Amino acid sequence: MPGIVAVDNRVAPGMDLFTPVRLGDLQLANRVVMAPLTRMRSGRSGIPGDIVAEHYAQRAGVGLIITEGTFPNEESRAFAGQPGIVTEEQAAGWRRVADAVHERGGRIVMQVMHGGRVSHPELTGTRVVAPSAIAIRGQVHVGGGRKEAFPVPHALTTQEAQATLADLVAASERAVAAGLDGVEVHSANGYLLHEFLSPASNQREDRYGGSPENRARFVIEVATAVSSAIGAGRVGIRISPEHNIQDALETDPADVRATYGALVDGLRPLGLAYLSVLHVEPAGEFVQDLRRRFAGPLIANSGFGTVTTREEAMQLIDDAHAEAVAVGRPVLANPDLVARWAGEHPENAPDPSTFYASGPVGYIDYPTLTGSRS
Repeated sequence: MPGIVAVDNRVAPGMDLFTPVRLGDLQLANRVVMAPLTRMRSGRSGIPGDIVAEHYAQRAGVGLIITEGTFPNEESRAFAGQPGIVTEEQAAGWRRVADAVHERGGRIVMQVMHGGRVSHPELTGTRVVAPSAIAIRGQVHVGGGRKEAFPVPHALTTQEAQATLADLVAASERAVAAGLDGVEVHSANGYLLHEFLSPASNQREDRYGGSPENRARFVIEVATAVSSAIGAGRVGIRISPEHNIQDALETDPADVRATYGALVDGLRPLGLAYLSVLHVEPAGEFVQDLRRRFAGPLIANSGFGTVTTREEAMQLIDDAHAEAVAVGRPVLANPDLVARWAGEHPENAPDPSTFYASGPVGYIDYPTLTGSRS
């Protein structure tokens, strides 16, 4: 059947960026994936409203939408305007989003994200937590244009880590019950699960700290528990080795390889839908070795500081270096990006001044090829 991932985890001959693919239980119409993009449009309540539903529905032409990071409990909130999946009202908002995307033929999974120490009590309304009591250098936006120093977080006890795991599982169950097609476990970019992986942010002396295997343990336990609750074929995981962001530093190459090798070895038996890797060299030996050890579909993403182009995305698939490619800013500015790329049409330029604003401007008003803004 066209689009099914081959047993050896390589793209079948004749496949390209615009052909179907299956990632676990997720059947995608094409291999362009909307990367998770923080947009801060859900207000203090964390309830995604009508413009959030319209934003995602406009982009239903990509093979898979991965939502912005969504907080699973109050102490995990990282941004003003971030959506949650804690309350019934938040879940109802996400049901409207999922329904709107499905009505336009799309697929959407929720990125479940615990912000960890990348937060402030003014955002969480309670404490800030992390693997260890080590603050991030710098300041955090707390809303209203204000910044505050990152606080020293509370170091989770082993029992509290297990309670956090339970919250991540419950959030994943609520997401699927709300109609989303699955979840992505956020273990990247300096947030809580990545903080457990990094030796700079994890200086624990219990079963979750010290060796690379111990630092990977909590992430594996979370992925295992979420998979058991909603089915592994609905679960992806995102990592960003060597990204060195938000003080989750990973500067020792040998330690990085040992840590992420232990992680993917622990994930492999689960049969997850996909592994999403943010790395500057997705076709390089390191990422491709992780892919082989994971033995499942790879979503590649080289962008963050750089923009993923049509040419790069097509090359990654043509060269069988990934099953799909995550794309950020081009999807943000071009709701019909797949049609534009397939037809080699010009692209809208994104407006960075509206990335983290509020309201519809720069969010649901980018034009399509037909001139429509909806």
